[in-house]
Amino acid sequence: MALVTCRDVSFAYEGNTVVSGLDFEVCSGDYLCIVGENGSGKSTLIKGLLRLKEPQGGSVLMGDGLRPNEIGYLPQQTAAQKDFPASAYEVVLSGRLSSRGILPFYSRKDRAAADENISRLDIGPIKNKCYRELSGGQQQRVLLARALCATKKVILLDEPVAGLDPVVSQEFYRLIETISHDTGLTVIMVSHDINSAVRYASHILHLNNTQLFFGKTGDYLNSEAGKAFIGGKRHD
Repeated sequence: MALVTCRDVSFAYEGNTVVSGLDFEVCSGDYLCIVGENGSGKSTLIKGLLRLKEPQGGSVLMGDGLRPNEIGYLPQQTAAQKDFPASAYEVVLSGRLSSRGILPFYSRKDRAAADENISRLDIGPIKNKCYRELSGGQQQRVLLARALCATKKVILLDEPVAGLDPVVSQEFYRLIETISHDTGLTVIMVSHDINSAVRYASHILHLNNTQLFFGKTGDYLNSEAGKAFIGGKRHD
């Protein structure tokens, strides 16, 4: 079943179209990587999927009862976020905010979800440490656990390995793949790392201010768009 469907969608800022011709769907269990050069519309699309930006044209539809506040989101980190003065556990638990409604306190269910995802990401030994004192890789694991606390269906990741060293980046990609495989969670990830995108993703969406390709990764590798992009980016 399609969880997210875009039909002839475009987005604009102040009347200037940023990306157009978006026509794709993401089904339960898919692992979609969104690739393209800087400024091609990737992050704008993510904002649209989160309902933080309205389409200029077309429609973005959610299926299987999915609501925007039920999507786990791991954004690009800013300097201010990296210096956040809270414990790792508090950051993870804050992922439950969207599901609490008007309740003023975290419930036993909220804390159980935080504990479950802390265990899943193997960050128990650091859960009481201050978030800003953690390494970049540890911070991303904490933020991933936070995003997992917010969803049972879809997780969106915007350049999750930006600024991480290659070894930690590959560990993170493998972690995402394992979580997707073990839980059936649908993954939508923006990435500049085309090597990892084609290694782990089931589907590729290639943007260049319009949709150049959408489909299975194997088909992308044989497409003109894929050959041209990978040829200029790949380092084996």
